[in-house]
Order: sequence, then C-alpha cells, then structure tokens
Amino acid sequence: MEIKNRRSRFEYHISATFTAGLVLTGTEVKSVRDAKAGLVDSYCYFFKDELYVKNMYIAEYKLGTHNNHDPRRLRKLLLNRSELKKLGTKVKERGFTIVPLRLFISETGLIKLEIGLAQGKKTYDKRQSIKNKDLKREMDRADKG
Repeated sequence: MEIKNRRSRFEYHISATFTAGLVLTGTEVKSVRDAKAGLVDSYCYFFKDELYVKNMYIAEYKLGTHNNHDPRRLRKLLLNRSELKKLGTKVKERGFTIVPLRLFISETGLIKLEIGLAQGKKTYDKRQSIKNKDLKREMDRADKG
C-alpha cells in the first residue's frame, strides 16, 4: 500500500528526501491500512523545533466510535535530531519548503511518510516537465508499435 503525492514532483524540484515516522491514533492507522488517505495540499512546518505535517487527509475509520479522529488534524513527524537540524537550516533559507511525497507501510509494519526538501519550480520549468513527459510517452509508443 502506497499513497503518492504526484503533484509535488510537478510543482517542486526535490533536492533531498527523508523518511519520517508519524504519531497516529488507532483509527488513523486502520484508515491508512485501508488506503483511505491523501497528501494533496499538505505541507510540513516547524513549531518549537519539532516538525509537523498539516492538511494531510486521513479519512475517519468507518467502524470507529466516538473515539474517531479529525481527518485533517496536525500530525507530528518523528525524525532524528540531526535530520531535523539539517531541514531546519535549509527551510530558513529563502525558497525551500518541506513537502510530503508518499505515505507507505514499511517492511516492519510501521506507517512512514517520505518527505522532500523542495524548491518551487518556475512556470517555464513546469512546461519543460510536461514537454519531457510527452516526448517520453511518444518514444514508448514508437517502441511498442
């Protein structure tokens, strides 16, 4: 099971990626295992030297009771202190942000979030990305046909 944020690769240049753990409740874990989550419009930010992900959607668990969670609540990310320091110094520079790239279940059964240190693309870069994708698609068609 893997949930990707496909828009992030189009909108940003990804310079580095990190894998972070998430602090989740029981109903959130069950919803993620059912692939009822989304990373669209989500982003990460620092608050008191800790990293949080905001606007990540995890649907309410259908069999949850009054203990169900808020679908778009703030979720804390778990990273090493050195990784947090690296990300913190880069984010303080102009133009860098942290975006979630994919949500997945690790081999040990833990839910992880891959985040990327990103810098926004300009409009002409986005046009170039579309052009490259179209050329690749045409080349694949030519190889098959």
